[in-house]
Amino acid sequence: MVRPSLHRCCHFFYAVLAGSSLANLSGHAAQADQWYTGSLVSPSGAKNHAGDMGIEPYYSYSQPVGSFASNGSSHPLHPRQQSFSNSTLWKYGITDDLSVQAHTVVGYGWKHAAGHAHGPQFGDFPVDLIWRFLHPNPKRFIPDLNLFAGVVMPTGAYSHLRSAQDGNGTGAYVFRFAITSQSTYTLPGNHALRLRVWNWWRRALTSARLRDVTTYGTAAGFRGTGRPGMSGQTGFSLEYGINQRWVLAMDLARDWGNGSHLKGWNAAGARINKISAASTDWQIAPAVEYNWNPRWGVIVGAAVYYAGHDTGIKIAPQFAVNTVF
Repeated sequence: MVRPSLHRCCHFFYAVLAGSSLANLSGHAAQADQWYTGSLVSPSGAKNHAGDMGIEPYYSYSQPVGSFASNGSSHPLHPRQQSFSNSTLWKYGITDDLSVQAHTVVGYGWKHAAGHAHGPQFGDFPVDLIWRFLHPNPKRFIPDLNLFAGVVMPTGAYSHLRSAQDGNGTGAYVFRFAITSQSTYTLPGNHALRLRVWNWWRRALTSARLRDVTTYGTAAGFRGTGRPGMSGQTGFSLEYGINQRWVLAMDLARDWGNGSHLKGWNAAGARINKISAASTDWQIAPAVEYNWNPRWGVIVGAAVYYAGHDTGIKIAPQFAVNTVF
């Protein structure tokens, strides 16, 4: 049976995707001169040419300001879990329509009365193949369409931790799949507007063996297994070209996740078999892009998580550099 939240996500995705193919694509030559870095949240498609290499390091500080209860009401949060992270995207064009990408993630967390991480912690390692299966055709109002398929490798620390702040992984192999769309239109005044629409799905392929303090919220003496719940994200982004170098960007996305499944025994020998609560959130991420040329650019903005349930209310300022070789 399809979960209601996933069902709504799919309807939202296809509605926006259908709308993207109906806009006026006149002035295509002018659009080609617009330089983009890419918005903060939206995934970009396959590289346009074989041999192209792209590197995008993202730096983000996450500051929770409250939490959403199961009914969606907001409450203050004390103490607050804070973190600083670097997520670098590496992408290479194998052919003109097939690319491979990987993420390296390093994070450092701290929380009042819970201590600091013992140095920067590496996270899990996603590797994806991206296939452009439909090229844009302005005359027929067809957008660029891409399929993503990959696996998240469990390289981050997750079990037998010295401190909960050292955890930055799930311990499970996770399959992920996405479909994305990208279209560029010309608005009055010869300003380019780029629209991206995407939908991600993630599902764990394996369970993690857990011991003592883990990222699943267990304490010393625990022995058992944990498995992340299915999760996903649906969203769209708009990038408005003020001129060739300056771009205003905005992402709107909805994240959802089923609860993780925890099984085992605690230090007292009591049996534990529970599934944590499912969660959702809505985030908006306004940003400003500046591009020195078609191959170098920077973006600065913040992701604000403004609605949801069983999740945190967060503000995450971030910036990224985009380079293409």
